Amino acid sequence: MAWWKNSALVAAATLAVAAVVCAGVAAAASKFDDVVQPSWANDHVLYEDDLLKLRLDSSSGGGFASKNRFLYGKATADLKLVPGDSAGVVTAFYLSSAGDKHNEFDFEFLGNVTGEPYLVQTNLYIDGVGNREQRIDLWFDPTADFHTYAVLWNPSQVVFLVDDTPIRVYDNKNASATKLKGHHRHPNNATNTTATQAQTASAFPSPQPMAVYSSIWNADDWATRGGLVKTDWSHAPFVATFRDVRVEGCAWAANASDSDAGEVARCSGSSWGKEGRYWWKEKDMQELSVHQSHQLIWARAHHLVYDYCVDTDRFPVQPPECAGR
Repeated sequence: MAWWKNSALVAAATLAVAAVVCAGVAAAASKFDDVVQPSWANDHVLYEDDLLKLRLDSSSGGGFASKNRFLYGKATADLKLVPGDSAGVVTAFYLSSAGDKHNEFDFEFLGNVTGEPYLVQTNLYIDGVGNREQRIDLWFDPTADFHTYAVLWNPSQVVFLVDDTPIRVYDNKNASATKLKGHHRHPNNATNTTATQAQTASAFPSPQPMAVYSSIWNADDWATRGGLVKTDWSHAPFVATFRDVRVEGCAWAANASDSDAGEVARCSGSSWGKEGRYWWKEKDMQELSVHQSHQLIWARAHHLVYDYCVDTDRFPVQPPECAGR
């Protein structure tokens, strides 16, 4: 075969392989493109096959954000965490509004040395104030396969779920003080009387539109054993892998301000909208079911390792939302 014919075949084969690779990347990107986009360090936000990957190395981490904001709903990620020695590395999946008085609901996955369990830290910021950390260890290896992490948010409660098991509930006690609650209310947040509920009424996130975010970064000043264990960069890059990201909620109008009264009324008062049925606001979503209550009790009894509500060194006076705990 003439050399130029052989070269042409090689070139054609190379182009074909490149086309297949590009098509695979495009397919992965298109799967996520309707929902999220890179928000920083774009070269550390990677599309591979049908997956989205966040990469951390000694130069940078990376992150993505949802293209739209929403008021009430559910944000879900199918995520496989960084395997092996991930001490010092934090992967976060969270919801946040904007500004100094922002609200924020956090999943933070705290890496560890090989063989030691991941800790999952949840936190809530309300009007710009956080310090509501709780930590659990997981009942599975979150690096071996994909698992589902979700935040459900409506006017009655914020619920953190792992594989559909509630691990934390933050109630709107101000709302529950004005109405009778059903028999599904979970015991660890229950109060005995409406009067007691009114006395212990505490802050609940005001209706601010929120976006969904994820990021990976180096936090070895605090993430693993309080910062005693540092990131071992010889194991870099550290990669967190997403199979899917879903946002179901009342989409905030793109041209509306953060305090638009019409959007608040639409998302708070309506049962249907352009997104379809607002199932996250229905009666069954206002409190846990009996089965979910039992799941929550189990998760907290067997896997809760830290709760700010009982940390008297940090809080000599118990935060009001912790009353009865």
